[in-house]
Amino acid sequence: MKKIFVIIVITVIVFFTGDMTMAKENLSLKQENIVMISSYTASGDTVNLEKALNKGLEEGLTVNEIKEILVQMYAYCGFPRSLNAIGTFIKVTEERNTEGKKDKTGTEGKPLPVNTDKTAFGTKVQTELIGSPASGKYIEFTPAIDEFLKSHLFADIFGRGVLTNQEREIATIAALSSMEGVEPQLKAHIQIGKNTGLNDSDITEILDLTKYARSGAFSIGEENSAYAKYFIGQSYLQPLTTEGVNSANVTFEPKCRNNWHIHHKGGQILLVTSGRGYYQEWGKPAQELKKGDVVNIPAEVKHWHGAAKDSWFSHIAIAVPADNASTEWLEQVSDNEYNKLK
Repeated sequence: MKKIFVIIVITVIVFFTGDMTMAKENLSLKQENIVMISSYTASGDTVNLEKALNKGLEEGLTVNEIKEILVQMYAYCGFPRSLNAIGTFIKVTEERNTEGKKDKTGTEGKPLPVNTDKTAFGTKVQTELIGSPASGKYIEFTPAIDEFLKSHLFADIFGRGVLTNQEREIATIAALSSMEGVEPQLKAHIQIGKNTGLNDSDITEILDLTKYARSGAFSIGEENSAYAKYFIGQSYLQPLTTEGVNSANVTFEPKCRNNWHIHHKGGQILLVTSGRGYYQEWGKPAQELKKGDVVNIPAEVKHWHGAAKDSWFSHIAIAVPADNASTEWLEQVSDNEYNKLK
């Protein structure tokens, strides 16, 4: 049996094809393209980034607007992914030139004048975005990072023009939403985004779009409508194997969790692939789950699992084979119980 499980984990590789078609809501076409380019840059998915770059150019983004997005990304996801994205963009522009496609160059970003007090400039921009002067223990503990944020991020980068502050915050929210372990920063920038004029529907649409970049090697699948009555919130299901041993990739939106339930006869194994969530057995405290965690759920144990309040969460669920195995769905995990979790 262990051999079967190992084979499944190693061999079931599903490469995500990058379906970027979404129902039109509040974001403009330009904003949607900024989201996808930022999201795939931050997640390191250069295959789907190439598609997003072509789509962005086809739908009106200028070459220099995209350059500004990719340069800004290094401040949030690091030089390696930013440089990889720039390399991908070079490839895209060269191929489009060879094909005779004429893309708009657009306005070029410009550095601040030489005599600019960058700290003062950046402090002003940062304060306007946050809504008040920046504060926090990090400023006293590491003054250098505060200086870099003000003089470099909010002055050198945000001061280059080409993109509006709102467009830069859209790019930032999309990038952070596509990364793991940055929930506090995502929460902060969602509020900053609102300070630039984004509304709750805009934010929801950004997070919905970026779910594709979070799916990693496994497709997010379709809305889990068949089991929706056993879940609080939205979940997605992508079957991986249906013969021998059943397995599926299950993705939970933030706050989504399934009801208490019991696997009769055969248990279940959860392999956490992304995000942050929880698993809890009846009568025991909830167990926080992160990428790389494995949960072995014995048969006949009452339990639930789902996402944390501030994070998407994905795991592969592997059913332990057993004759006449079944799942008994029980009561919901109450808001009172769930809200006690961090």
